[in-house]
Amino acid sequence: MKYFFLLLVSYLIISFGFIQISDDSKSISWEEKFREIPKASNLDEYMKILSARPHHLGSEYDKENAEWILTKFKEWGLDAHIETFDVLFPTPKERLVEMISPTKFTAKLQEPTLKEDPTSSQKDKQLPTYNAYSIDGDVTSEAVYVNYGIPSDYEYLERLGISVEGKIVIARYGASWRGIKPKVAAEHGAIGCLLYSDPKDDGYYQGDAYPKGPWHTADAVQRGSVIDAPQYAGDPLTPGTGSTKDAKRLKLDEVKVFTKIPVLPISYNDALPILSSLEGPVAPENWRGALAITYHIGSGPAKVHLKVSSDWDMKTLYDVIAQIPGTEFPDEWIIRGNHHDAWVNGALDPISGLVVLLEEARSLGDLLKQGWKPKRTIIFCAWDGEEEGLLGSTEWVEKHADELSKKATIYINTDGTGRGYIGVSGSHSLEHFINGVTKDITDPETGLTIWKRKQLHDISNAKTSDDKNKIRQQEDFKIGALGTGSDYTAFLDFLGIASLNMGFGGEGGYGVYHSIYDDYYWYKNFGDPDFEYCKTLAQTIGTAIIRFDDAGTIPYKFVNLSSAIKSYLDDIKKSLETMREKTIETNKEIDEGIFEAIADPRDYSLSAPKREDVPPYLNFAPLENAITHLEASAKICDDLINIFSESGKTVPEEINKKLIQTERRLILPEGLPERSWYKHQIYAPGFYTGYGVKTLPAVRESIELKQWNDADKNIVTVAKVIEDFSNYLDSISNELKSNTK
Repeated sequence: MKYFFLLLVSYLIISFGFIQISDDSKSISWEEKFREIPKASNLDEYMKILSARPHHLGSEYDKENAEWILTKFKEWGLDAHIETFDVLFPTPKERLVEMISPTKFTAKLQEPTLKEDPTSSQKDKQLPTYNAYSIDGDVTSEAVYVNYGIPSDYEYLERLGISVEGKIVIARYGASWRGIKPKVAAEHGAIGCLLYSDPKDDGYYQGDAYPKGPWHTADAVQRGSVIDAPQYAGDPLTPGTGSTKDAKRLKLDEVKVFTKIPVLPISYNDALPILSSLEGPVAPENWRGALAITYHIGSGPAKVHLKVSSDWDMKTLYDVIAQIPGTEFPDEWIIRGNHHDAWVNGALDPISGLVVLLEEARSLGDLLKQGWKPKRTIIFCAWDGEEEGLLGSTEWVEKHADELSKKATIYINTDGTGRGYIGVSGSHSLEHFINGVTKDITDPETGLTIWKRKQLHDISNAKTSDDKNKIRQQEDFKIGALGTGSDYTAFLDFLGIASLNMGFGGEGGYGVYHSIYDDYYWYKNFGDPDFEYCKTLAQTIGTAIIRFDDAGTIPYKFVNLSSAIKSYLDDIKKSLETMREKTIETNKEIDEGIFEAIADPRDYSLSAPKREDVPPYLNFAPLENAITHLEASAKICDDLINIFSESGKTVPEEINKKLIQTERRLILPEGLPERSWYKHQIYAPGFYTGYGVKTLPAVRESIELKQWNDADKNIVTVAKVIEDFSNYLDSISNELKSNTK
């Protein structure tokens, strides 16, 4: 009788909701099963195969890798195929850098084989050291050292009275994306550009150089594209359209994203004779690297001859696409991507991220055999042509834009991973969701959750006690905003698909970027030698996929988004006030004749900056009002979604379809000012930062460029986007309310 009574009580409790058993219990069990499947040994083996030879776009091994990935997807039970696109990819015919006075010197422009590193000897397969999409050119002139070659460096040169008009500039990598450096140089009249990696930034100044340590060697060179990425991503010949066989293409002389001057990357061994031959002013302290020379700016007497010419050929790229069909909501897509092409062997960039994706796919295939049935369609993408300008992902997105706009719920990207702390950037509507995932994943080094380890790291790096306390009290760590530089760009910026970019890092160094030394030997010694963090990343993203898939309601949280947007406006207002205060103070010093700024009193003093108009007070009221509305709308919508989730109910399918469209409401069809391909009004790469993000970009950049009339117009435009977004959330909330009655 006692057992019958207990069974009856249990039945009543469950039936009448005293204990709620929802679909979440199933998802947790599948998540736990998933996390047991990934194996570090598999990740190691995949990397060994995929990084065995150079596999740049158009190479023999690039295609072989794509076919191997396709075979693995099919072996694991996924429906997979390869999609091809024909894209422009110039490769060098001739490269020359020589100093012709005051002494003669010819740069080697080659990275030497290291006896410790087996694949560094594959000379016949390696792409030469060069910058893709540099125009052809043959120029000779005096050299000028321009530090990082960003706009503020040229402002400093102007105050020195040094012009780069008709000169060849030499800039060090860092502080901005490489493609910005020749762009700014050309805007100031330079006729050529050399880029080098200074040991202070990623060489022996930071730690032991490779092969003893992970940092840049004297002869290593960073390859890379210098296309004007802030204009648009993808094939330069087909902006906005997939580069299929029959696509309409621009002529070469119609393309506006190539450099305006020839540019080549060189090692610091090749840069040293040129830099040490410069005279003129001594560079200020923050311009000085770690070479054993006195850094002079020039111009001259070092005179340099630079010659670049390329084969401007079309290449076929191979995107490998695999899918697991959804059983309940097949037209709601979860998309996961990482590229497979590299500049050379590319163990860290990109293979360390790709092997994670592959192990996720294998593990989900294993779950399918155990009876798991995903609700939504899951798509795995191994992109080609990322290094040259996000070619494979962008062309695929542009080709499938209409379908993606209707169906894509989330895009999750990786581009490589190491050891240390989880790093996440992306759409802030996903901030709460990914925080929840990271609270359930164990850090292999500390035994803490990866969420807790990141929190402790952020606290230790916080500058003030107030900042430390804020981090301690936050329910969610703040994720970064996305600019460009990897395959999330077309999804987020072009189509408005909520996106995340993830990886581990922070322990060790990475001084072999885009060189022949980013290979399996380096990764096994300095990247993630036991592949435990690769495994942890697979567990993290796989858990995110399963949890997102199983959610009855698309798991966006809009309060996090409204908080982020409010912080961006606050930052813009503070920046404008700082500009105003600085201008007033400088003008006062100029008017009183007391301005003096001496870079090195032994050599020279700077001229006073020009007197400028004080920045005006802008009317931010439209944005402030729109954000106030957004805060209220976001809270109501989030609260109603929580009611559904906690009750175990599933929202009607029509509401989920509306939720999918929320991020799309943050884009404008006409795009950003002067660059229509970038349509997102909250996040975009900066005109002069390249990869680096500019938030509320139309407003922020018009202020930074002191285009005050444009700033006024852009404030109103962006406010209207946010207002419309809030109204859309209100419409969703009204439908949710009607479904709770």
